[in-house]
Amino acid sequence: MNLRSILVTGGAGFIGSNFTRRFLENHADVDLINLDKLTYAGNLASLQDVEANPRHHFYRGDIADAAFVRRLFHEWRFDAVINFAAESHVDRSILGPQVFIETNVRGTMTLLEAAREFGIEKFLQVSTDEVYGSLGATGKFTETTHISPNSPYSASKASADMLVRAWLKTFNVPTVITRCSNNYGPYQFPEKFIPLMIINALQNEELPVYGDGGNVRDWIFVEDHCEAIESVLYDGKVGEVYNIGGGNEVRNVDMAKLILKRLGKPESLLKFVKDRPGHDRRYAMDSSKIEIELRWKPRRSFEQGIDETIKWYVDHEDWWERIVSGEYQNYYKLQYGGR
Repeated sequence: MNLRSILVTGGAGFIGSNFTRRFLENHADVDLINLDKLTYAGNLASLQDVEANPRHHFYRGDIADAAFVRRLFHEWRFDAVINFAAESHVDRSILGPQVFIETNVRGTMTLLEAAREFGIEKFLQVSTDEVYGSLGATGKFTETTHISPNSPYSASKASADMLVRAWLKTFNVPTVITRCSNNYGPYQFPEKFIPLMIINALQNEELPVYGDGGNVRDWIFVEDHCEAIESVLYDGKVGEVYNIGGGNEVRNVDMAKLILKRLGKPESLLKFVKDRPGHDRRYAMDSSKIEIELRWKPRRSFEQGIDETIKWYVDHEDWWERIVSGEYQNYYKLQYGGR
């Protein structure tokens, strides 16, 4: 696919900013238009190293604002869209689901309608393994696993996936969906599990772990995910779904203990708190389809990735210190204070 310009929504967020940085490095002949609402998790400080890049064009706006989105499509005539933009934290979706419907469902529909009108070559919807629901002790999610979301967040993402499929089948918009396991790495907002554990440990504060800590997640380093997204953008088949997993299943309690050990902190900092409603017990991804069809595999082992991630947060205290205050602290108290 010969690209001249692409729209990346949510490009100031965790995964979006990592993708933006990687794509600009790898594609010297493509303009990347970065659309982000800059809500609490969007952070332009994550893009400081590409601010001066003449091929990076940042716009602050809402993907659910149809008039704004249409103007942007009209101005740039995008060849492709990658939709990272989403409200993404399960706990926040339990506290207030409305914004998840607005952004994740209505926003996706708004982008699809613009893509339909302006005839883009590919619409890539970045989804999540959470749309599949929860696994038992064995087995893995495949692309044909029945969708069974259990939280307002995962329900909103599953709804967006269904819209993406419908716009392909009904309106012939060339769409493709990726569903990824839990990401970790640099620039992740501190409410997420791994950065929360690292930062609390660095500050000698308690590490809150839900329930018995036995919930299992499949972890993938964010740059490996971004490489997979790039592969799907260029070579993925329209109409397909691609699972992207790291093949690293770790219990939450074991992850917290590992981080404490790496930082030389005592396990007495662990604090088990009341479990959240609808907490999926286990995720695991079968990534054989993308590995076979697109020849993609994660490059980093879990040991390499987690060590690199911990080091990044140790070395970038100035980045996260500005975040763990104000609104974030109010949310933190609301979420964990009574548990």
